[in-house]
Amino acid sequence: MKPYADHFSRVAADYAARRPRYPPELFRYLASLAPSRGLAWDCAAGTGQASIPLADWFERVMATDASAAMVAQADPHPRVEYRVAIAERSGLPDQSVDLVTVAQALHWLPPTDFYAEVERVLAPGGIVAVWTYGIIHLDGEPADGIVSRFYRDVVGAFWPGERRHVESGYQTLPFPFAELTPPSFAMQVQWTLAELLGYIGTWSATERYREAMGHDPVERLASELGSHWGDPVTSRTITWPLTLRVGKSRGPTPSRERGGEE
Repeated sequence: MKPYADHFSRVAADYAARRPRYPPELFRYLASLAPSRGLAWDCAAGTGQASIPLADWFERVMATDASAAMVAQADPHPRVEYRVAIAERSGLPDQSVDLVTVAQALHWLPPTDFYAEVERVLAPGGIVAVWTYGIIHLDGEPADGIVSRFYRDVVGAFWPGERRHVESGYQTLPFPFAELTPPSFAMQVQWTLAELLGYIGTWSATERYREAMGHDPVERLASELGSHWGDPVTSRTITWPLTLRVGKSRGPTPSRERGGEE
């Protein structure tokens, strides 16, 4: 079993506050595919960025994450139940889930064991959807180029090896389901300079850079961007294209001892 790699617990509060929100159209689309709208499992849910929007479409959402610190920062919702659990041991009953989602986290999970758990818990005709987003795009040069160079040249060496799967749009990861062809989706926000810098400060590579080098690279980035941003309270359009993979269950696997909700 692959050990759980915790890259975010120490920045859990900032993560909850700074991460962008997924487009509502994404969840409408996924709900339209599900065989029923009883239960969705948001695996590796972090602080609930996808869990709460799913609750607009499903009667109940189980949001699990291996990090207790992340779960502690999640916003409460009457139809969302948060649980500290690793991906391959959800605690959910066999064939009980209509939709499984993994938002920006598949690259951290042990694929063989996780996919076996997905097949165990998915109801007949159930749907699994995983998505990711890579480098951000700002509306104009030179700010867009400055952020790209920071991503690649400043903190680039500090990205965990799994980051390569994000940059490939998860095409380098197995996906053993009957795959569908989804439409295109993107996140888009209007952020001030401070909001952008706060988000970049939550990157796992930024945190690892701080630990290794003893200073915060975002301070220099703030200076570089500030000279081109203009009024720092001016908002710029920032976009993240999403890469989405969606599939249907190929059939349940035999129940295992860990099955059954506890």
